[in-house]
Amino acid sequence: MKYPGHYVSYLVEFHATRDFFECHELLEEYWKEHPEDERALIWVGLIQLAVGQYHERRGNLAGAAKMYEQALGKLTAVALDSLGLNGAKAVVELEAVLARAKPQEDVISPVYQDMTLEIVDAELQVLCEQECTERGITQKQWGLPSDMTDEALIHRHTLRDRSDVIAARAEAIAARTKKPSTHNR
Repeated sequence: MKYPGHYVSYLVEFHATRDFFECHELLEEYWKEHPEDERALIWVGLIQLAVGQYHERRGNLAGAAKMYEQALGKLTAVALDSLGLNGAKAVVELEAVLARAKPQEDVISPVYQDMTLEIVDAELQVLCEQECTERGITQKQWGLPSDMTDEALIHRHTLRDRSDVIAARAEAIAARTKKPSTHNR
């Protein structure tokens, strides 16, 4: 498969909904399910890029800068070109958002702006358009700036239901602390 469905969904979330938390979730799921994928490092870089956008939008510039730096270590123009994107343009934009997120003395932090990953492969563009149509997302939504008044979008990680994760962790802790009987009756 040239473009995994999770990647197409990532691009739709990245550009049409601006749900960077969901971008992270989508590609992380794919990456974990396909550890042998030769593009694993690129998937991790794209995950870090989305997390950087999420942090920066929330005003966590230190977290954003850390994620952007890590993403830059994995995302090359050639790698991004292989995913149907304008790789050179994406790397330049990623370097710019990293510079914007790094703290600078006596400089007021610039206003947040969403990144855009320019799709240059017509086949990938069609796949993204098809998913948008299936999900009821209009062409007008593609590339719009994040809705900074949408608390559910901006603070998604703090508002999501984590009861299943908490329960699984509690079970794991209980299993580790439960000691088998060492004496016979």
